[in-house]
Amino acid sequence: MFIAYKAGPGPMTIHKIPVNKLSAKALRGVINEFISRDGTDYGEIEVSWETKFRHVKDKLKNGSAVLIFDDETETTNIFLANDPVLKRLDRPGIK
Repeated sequence: MFIAYKAGPGPMTIHKIPVNKLSAKALRGVINEFISRDGTDYGEIEVSWETKFRHVKDKLKNGSAVLIFDDETETTNIFLANDPVLKRLDRPGIK
């Protein structure tokens, strides 16, 4: 089940994508693209690609992170499930 939200007065709609609906190859691609972005460093400690990948995949699988697709930008993103941005989207009246 895909859950769509209209985030504010503009036309943007985002969707929570259940990770179990993606093929293993698609999920791998989304995670690899996400961890290759700037700003996904672990600070001063060097962490291997495999460790980063496993960390993100585990969070997606156990529900502590969610996969989001943005119709407007046609991009995917990964948010922690308790991210305040997602909590705003879960308010009643937002579709």
